[in-house]
Amino acid sequence: MEIQSLKLAYFSPTGTTRSIVQAVARGIQKTSELIDITKPDMRKKQLQTSRNDLLVVAVPVYIGRVLALLIEWLNGIKADKTPVVCIVVYGNRAYDDALLELKNILIKCGCLPIACAAYIGEHSYSSFETPIAESRPDTSDLNHAELFGRKINEKLQYVLSIDQTPEINVPGSYPYRGETKLWAVDFIAINNDCIQCGICAEGCPVDAIDPDNSNLIDKQKCITCCACIKNCPQNARTMKTGLVKDAAMRLNKLYKDRKEPVFYL
Repeated sequence: MEIQSLKLAYFSPTGTTRSIVQAVARGIQKTSELIDITKPDMRKKQLQTSRNDLLVVAVPVYIGRVLALLIEWLNGIKADKTPVVCIVVYGNRAYDDALLELKNILIKCGCLPIACAAYIGEHSYSSFETPIAESRPDTSDLNHAELFGRKINEKLQYVLSIDQTPEINVPGSYPYRGETKLWAVDFIAINNDCIQCGICAEGCPVDAIDPDNSNLIDKQKCITCCACIKNCPQNARTMKTGLVKDAAMRLNKLYKDRKEPVFYL
């Protein structure tokens, strides 16, 4: 089956999901178009694809599910039997129903899944104090993702028509388990090292930080992705004692054993 273009759509506040998607694209060995839906303005644009495109969609796992913030944009994709690769990235706990949920959403939009995968990225709550899947994806993960891309490419060479592609079975349960509602919580401490450079506000995927005063955070918009903490050049932002820090401590304690990525072809 001949693919004319490769489109990579991903949500990646701290860069982990983006790294994996780019490694998969290297394996596919085709020039790609990046669709970074981390940016709020990009989520206002509808994506249209055809059966001559190959679409790769990669999203982080939130409490075992697809992040609720992304559901509306994903449901708005207009596809015409577009071959799609579904990827979820989780922080070394579990991906539960997220991969099945992503796959089902994309099928309803007119996509036909040809491959699915689950990868591990450093958890949003990971820190020096409570490392959780620290520095992942690492070299081994990225090599695995590149191999996955090569396997996708090989599969496309042998498929004469997208209509002949058998269904991809992935783990998960329906109705989906887990709660998609996020905490509205004041969990970020800001110290005097903050120079109001605006990097945190610029990188916030939900515009929760006031660009004129980065001390002001809209708790209702915040998705606890911790991008502002991880991307601060002054290390001026940390976690306060409370719900999020308690969760980080539990994850650090309970999920130290390394999980490995998997793909389904």
